[in-house]
Amino acid sequence: MRMETLPGDRGKRQKPIRKGRGRGTGKGQTAGRGTKGFHARTGSNTRPGDEGGQMPLARRLPKRGFTQPDHIVYCPVNLGDLDKRFEAGAEVGPEALLAARLVRRKRGQIKILAAGELTKPLRVRAHAFSASARRKILEAGGSCETL
Repeated sequence: MRMETLPGDRGKRQKPIRKGRGRGTGKGQTAGRGTKGFHARTGSNTRPGDEGGQMPLARRLPKRGFTQPDHIVYCPVNLGDLDKRFEAGAEVGPEALLAARLVRRKRGQIKILAAGELTKPLRVRAHAFSASARRKILEAGGSCETL
């Protein structure tokens, strides 16, 4: 079997329909737009979400919740991850956490959470600590500094 004997993909190389090129083409005169009306004219396009006279979906659905304007989104870091990544006595701050890939973005506040165990003393600097995380750090002989 040779390439030129293979049956082609019908429709894959189909020519585009040329509208408005005479009545014999089947798409002449009104070019498939129907007669008269807004959509028969040039420059007729509706905005996204427009449903004619029907109530739009965005207005039919109920409004839910409330976004607090001064809401702070924290990047959570678990104590178990700190225990795995840092040696005893290390200073753990935002830069060190970024270098260790425990947080993703430079800006944004960091909160230390108590998930996992901490077996070595660390000097931890973060924007917030959970009460149990602060207790575990101090019990391990480390220190907590709030930025």
